[in-house]
Amino acid sequence: MNTTASQNNSLKRALVLGGGGSTGNAWLIGVVAGLLEAGVDATKAELIVGTSAGSTAAAQITGANPAELFAAVVDAESQRPSKAEPNSGRVRGASGHMERTARIIADSEDAADMRRRLGAAALELQADLDSSTLDRWRATVASRLPRQDWPAQDLLITAVNARTGEPAAFHRGSGVGLADAVAASCSSGFAYSIGSDAYIDGGYRTNADNADLAAGYGKVLVLSPFGGRTRTPVAWGLDLATQVRNLRAGGSTVETIFPDTSSEHLFGPNAMDLSLRPAAARAGHELGKGLGEKLGDLWNTPVGLTQ
Repeated sequence: MNTTASQNNSLKRALVLGGGGSTGNAWLIGVVAGLLEAGVDATKAELIVGTSAGSTAAAQITGANPAELFAAVVDAESQRPSKAEPNSGRVRGASGHMERTARIIADSEDAADMRRRLGAAALELQADLDSSTLDRWRATVASRLPRQDWPAQDLLITAVNARTGEPAAFHRGSGVGLADAVAASCSSGFAYSIGSDAYIDGGYRTNADNADLAAGYGKVLVLSPFGGRTRTPVAWGLDLATQVRNLRAGGSTVETIFPDTSSEHLFGPNAMDLSLRPAAARAGHELGKGLGEKLGDLWNTPVGLTQ
């Protein structure tokens, strides 16, 4: 980044939306809707960074009204049949995946080695699939997005190149469609192909938040469904706390929002339980409304007046 661009960004705001599974996505939408109701429009950030479930949320809040998105998540509860759709298979699958990837992380020497190993494992899974699986995955992701084109504001969707292990961040000028970028960022099992390349979950770029991509921005608001926790060794420096310290050292004013203790059970092992999405959205909404006064002056005041 050149000096002029850095100076310009110092007068701008960044919103970072972390990963956290299906319930994490619902919580993120709830928080943004709650903040908006309290007079803090986080969608006006000049930069939005989305990772995994946060990439879906980022594409959603830049394509539709957060209040309407929140209402749709909550309304889904009343529309569910009296005999709820079983989620045990999804939860067990997510648990097994976490165990497999935890072993890979434990066996890795450093972050680059971890990304290469995870990418190789994801490519092996992809090799066992037919092309229709990838097509269905893309269609599923696309159906969740209010619009298929990139928003006018800067949006970064994180991923990791499965073949090289190199971190990636898709944007409007990257030549990759929005639905493909989100599908790649959310691909936590098999690798997702885009052209001749293949990608895995953006949460493996640094951690589930990737707040480092907001470096140089005057104000940074981080919404982390996993509460800033990390699955990698702290010595690697990928954890959110280290990223926040680095952002602040670079001159950014940073605020983080985590789920409160009363809603922590909605995430982690239960992150893929669809039946918990309405509760997660409501928990996020209440939290966002409650933080409106605290964050209002920070977010709504020109950056130069808060430094």
